[in-house]
Amino acid sequence: MTGLADGSGVVVALATCPDEATALALARTLVDERLAACVNVAGRVRSIYRWKGAVEEADERLLVIKARADRMESLAARLAELHPYDVPELLAFPVELGLGPYLEWVHAEGG
Repeated sequence: MTGLADGSGVVVALATCPDEATALALARTLVDERLAACVNVAGRVRSIYRWKGAVEEADERLLVIKARADRMESLAARLAELHPYDVPELLAFPVELGLGPYLEWVHAEGG
């Protein structure tokens, strides 16, 4: 097995969706349009957050998005366009290290 490689140029991004149907549709679109190499749709998460001065709670689905850093601007624009929230969550974290073949695959498939 090939060892670890520099992960520069790859990000892991997190986003939440109000329900499974929205999460699956967004995940499929991001992958179909080559804005992400892979999107994991995680099960129900309980979110507690402040919105417009009040503390809210909601069941959501978590998206874990693996993408090339140079596609994040387009990915963010597409997510904002399709997402039902007024202010969708999208946080991206640079990958420091990863399995070499996996990082190569993200670069090849993520746009």
